[in-house]
Amino acid sequence: MDRFKLKVTPVADKDAIVKFGNARFTILKDRLIRCEYSYDRNFEDSPTQHFWFRLQPLVSYSVKRTGEIIEIKTKKLTLTYLETDEGFTSENLSITIKENGRTWRYGDIDHENLLGTARTLDNCNGDYDLFHFRKLHLSQGLLSRSGWSVIDDSRSLLFDRNGFLHPWRDRNFDIYFFGYGDDYKGCITDYYAVSGNVRMIPKWSLGIWWSRWERYTQADLERIVGEFEQHKVPLSVCVIDKDWHLPGWTGYTWNPKYFPDPKGFLERLHKKNIHACMNLHPSKGVGPHEKMYPVFAEYMGIDPKSKVKITFDLSDPKFIEGYFRFLHHPLEKDGVDFWWIDWQQGTESHISGLDPLWYLNHLHSADLCRDGKKRPINFSRWGDNGSHRYPVGFSGDTLATWKSLKFQLYFTATAANIGYGWWSHDIGGFAQHFYNEELYVRWVQFGCFSPIFRFHSSGDPRLDNRPWTKTDIYRDAAITALKLRNSLLPYLYTMAWKNRCGGLPLIRPMYHEHPKDENAYACPNQYYFGDKLIVAPFDEAANEDTLMARKPVWLPKGTWYNFFNGKEYKGGRWYALHGTLKDIPVFVAAGAVKPLKAEDGSLDIVLFNGKGSCDIYDDDGETVGYKSGEYTFSTCRSEWKGKSVTFTMEKKAGDLENVAPVNLVLRGVNGNDIASITMNGKPYKKSRYTADNDFRIEGLIFDTRKPFKVVAVFEEEIKPIPVFELHDFEKVIRTFNLPTSTADAILGNMKKYFGSPEKLVKAHHEFTSSHLKALFELSCDVGFYNELLYDGREVVVWWNERKLPEFEAHLSLGLKYAENRPAGSIDHPPVFITKEEVKAGWRIHVNYFNVATNEVDRYFFKR
Repeated sequence: MDRFKLKVTPVADKDAIVKFGNARFTILKDRLIRCEYSYDRNFEDSPTQHFWFRLQPLVSYSVKRTGEIIEIKTKKLTLTYLETDEGFTSENLSITIKENGRTWRYGDIDHENLLGTARTLDNCNGDYDLFHFRKLHLSQGLLSRSGWSVIDDSRSLLFDRNGFLHPWRDRNFDIYFFGYGDDYKGCITDYYAVSGNVRMIPKWSLGIWWSRWERYTQADLERIVGEFEQHKVPLSVCVIDKDWHLPGWTGYTWNPKYFPDPKGFLERLHKKNIHACMNLHPSKGVGPHEKMYPVFAEYMGIDPKSKVKITFDLSDPKFIEGYFRFLHHPLEKDGVDFWWIDWQQGTESHISGLDPLWYLNHLHSADLCRDGKKRPINFSRWGDNGSHRYPVGFSGDTLATWKSLKFQLYFTATAANIGYGWWSHDIGGFAQHFYNEELYVRWVQFGCFSPIFRFHSSGDPRLDNRPWTKTDIYRDAAITALKLRNSLLPYLYTMAWKNRCGGLPLIRPMYHEHPKDENAYACPNQYYFGDKLIVAPFDEAANEDTLMARKPVWLPKGTWYNFFNGKEYKGGRWYALHGTLKDIPVFVAAGAVKPLKAEDGSLDIVLFNGKGSCDIYDDDGETVGYKSGEYTFSTCRSEWKGKSVTFTMEKKAGDLENVAPVNLVLRGVNGNDIASITMNGKPYKKSRYTADNDFRIEGLIFDTRKPFKVVAVFEEEIKPIPVFELHDFEKVIRTFNLPTSTADAILGNMKKYFGSPEKLVKAHHEFTSSHLKALFELSCDVGFYNELLYDGREVVVWWNERKLPEFEAHLSLGLKYAENRPAGSIDHPPVFITKEEVKAGWRIHVNYFNVATNEVDRYFFKR
């Protein structure tokens, strides 16, 4: 059972430890201190569920003892402790953060915590738990506006030398204080350092997963696999729900009614490079009807003839060994690649304080890589702190509603606050009572920019998530998103490598990068997707008049480009985006370089205006060979300057050598004619413009043994593409739900109306208020945004970039006007309306050019 033994360093350097009476303090980082109190001075050095690597590089600190008081100072923190025999209290232990001057005292409640994640979204409609009739509870995260957070490890279980868990031996205090101010990224990476890094997930796990709770036969599943092939959508994982085994929630014997040839079925999946994941509900133990019952019973000392059920018991190492040896290993030998640990039976076990879910995640992860070659991968719910070590997460069965889609944007990003990154959601929703193809498409688009893309639903015929079962425009939009997901694999895999090396999760809230900007806390439904890429999926239905979805988006300071068309956006401001069904709001920072997979399997490297770089990581995709150098890590650099674009690429690390076809995609050159192209100083001719106005330099060959350089020179200086041009105006008018006569009148004289909202107003065409607001927001840089935040506050933002006198906003809180922005006022910083103010009532009135308004009235009475 050596596979369960931990390879960790739980004992801190003796020079990092300060003892004072019954207390022991370990300076792990200059902003991270472990504080212990033991009544008998028997301190614990074993690894716990949460912390495995206390042996950290020494940091500088000073100690001052004055009688019964000790003061420990690091570069960032000052700890003060008064020795008593009462344990830690608010009176005797405090830590001050030098950066912000805030002082924490033992027992303080963190009211400014930015929260973490939750075990599951089962039975949730948005953030409301319909099963418990309450708001979904999110765990505390590591990040807080207060600048500090605490993990209480006092009741966490201990690992013994064999890798099995047991309770604490003593009644100790054991807490970890994180005092990182607003260095949120530093907090997460240091947490990884002491708790353990995220495992490197297999490359195939980043592709498309198919799952459905349906009594599929193997013929049904092979037919569905064939449909994916027919529509040229690569499928990576086939998840088989509980009916693969004999009837009952718990089972380990194939049901011959549905799977007459399971081994052959799995072999055929593997030939198509599809991996098999099997559903598992282990809580009921092993009954005498199971194929492997006799040998497992004998191993456990039970007479098989007695037909006594083998009890599920994770407190027994012998049961754990048999659980894997007799139940799982034979099925894995037949071709099962990994397991969906669908634990729903509570948090109690035979060991006090042990949540079976957490332990199952840990044990399955250790067992799956027992051969020393295979990478571990789980598919399971979040089990509490430390679960980041066991990807992938199953977020549970949610209702297929707009509320659920929107909440998943926030929920996925916020999980990064506790270091948890690889959530997998039921794309399309698990259960619903109405049919909505638009919601389905928007969910698929979010899935494209999710950590893991997994279709899943109940057997309800209204919830068939195969794209080709939808009507034409919805089918095409969904398939386009699926193919886009496949193209993102090189980028996603590089981000997975960085996360494995102690870097940040793929999806993160905006405030991770912009902790001092209040706007970053006002946009919970957009997020960073890796390096310098922001995604803000549409999460509300299209307006019935404009036939477009609306999404307010905040872009940080700097220059940003639309990921799909290269249009330039100025940062440090908000935008009101309006998009058709195929549009997805995605933005990259100036100079961004993004590696994508082309349809022919070659590598597309997309370049955006500016100066920047990116890394590209690759290996065999599923073994641990990377640990011994079997990988390649290359760096690309790009610089746009005047008329030229210069690109270089060279290998930086790894022992693997490779010769690969590469295409450069210059996005946003705006149809500029090419003057010359050189590769390593020699003329190069193979280039073209695409229908999407990308300029492609194709057929380049990158040899990892030597760098290469490409220079493209255009006839004219490369100029940015404006956000809203005449052809964009035409597209909007053609999209609007307008009488034909009205649309024709506008389209017949577009130059007159383009950029002149006052002319549109005076023309008295049959525009509704929704039409006019959309046109004003798109063409005049004005807008308004209101959102109910998870913590019960509301946020309001409005902007008027051109200081137009015809746009104004009035905000009132309680019984008086708190804000009366005069006509022509420019953008306003976010207004966070407290829970108390929300209860008292508030109202905002936004006037668009005296012909359209936007009003939110939260008063419970008429004023």
